[in-house]
Amino acid sequence: MKTYFRYPFVSGLILAVLFMAFSYQDGENKEQLVLISTNYGDMTVKLYNETPKHRDNFIELVKKGGYDSLLFHRVIYGFMIQGGDPDSKHAEQGKRLGNGGPGYTVPAEFVDTIFHKKGALAAAREGDNVNPEKKSSGSQFYLVQGKVFTDKELDQVDQRRMNMFRDQVFSDFMSEAGNEVYKEHYQAARKAKDQEALNGVMEEINPELEKRLAAYKLSPKQREIYKTTGGVPHLDGAYTVFGELVDGFNVLDSIAAVRTDRADRPMEDVVMEMKLLN
Repeated sequence: MKTYFRYPFVSGLILAVLFMAFSYQDGENKEQLVLISTNYGDMTVKLYNETPKHRDNFIELVKKGGYDSLLFHRVIYGFMIQGGDPDSKHAEQGKRLGNGGPGYTVPAEFVDTIFHKKGALAAAREGDNVNPEKKSSGSQFYLVQGKVFTDKELDQVDQRRMNMFRDQVFSDFMSEAGNEVYKEHYQAARKAKDQEALNGVMEEINPELEKRLAAYKLSPKQREIYKTTGGVPHLDGAYTVFGELVDGFNVLDSIAAVRTDRADRPMEDVVMEMKLLN
């Protein structure tokens, strides 16, 4: 028993080091909270550590006051509220907004377990035709309001998602090592306009394609949340979700319900201010 007190300084040092190590670990795992204040009330979001590029970019912008006095410039009831366009700061009423940004993009960070449930914080971006890598806007974001879905509606969402990703899955399959023969036969059949040969190639590879496409279906957890809490499932895997609302859902609903013009801009400005909470 005496040995526990023989070297009190060393024991204290070891305890201090252990304490700092655990504290550091806790700090690393802690999710950053951000307060979004508006003229309709306050909302609090937490940023996911699973999407570090978006998290760090958002934190840096908040620190610099990059969102202060900007507008929620695009609002669609039952869908989402969007803001973060630098051009919206003190923008005159009626001005078309939504094309502004900080001059850079953020690489997409898709995480299978993170999706567009109600309250999801996600990054806006340009369309696939000019942005096939789905890079996010450096500043524009949206908060999901969404709606509650039925099983039938979610089945339709699954089918649309599989159709949307079918070309990508086919292209990835054909470009993989070991599938050169399929690619050669497919290209030769297309060049010769030989439909029977094309059908033969597709018949061989379709089981593998369908297996891969099944990965794009909504998970049981997603389906349950979309049937109860709601959201916008058709955006999953297409736009990066990097946080979620933890307080102020009533404010989200109030903003989503405001009157808007033909460009979905609120008739009366919804102004934001942000600050870090921890």
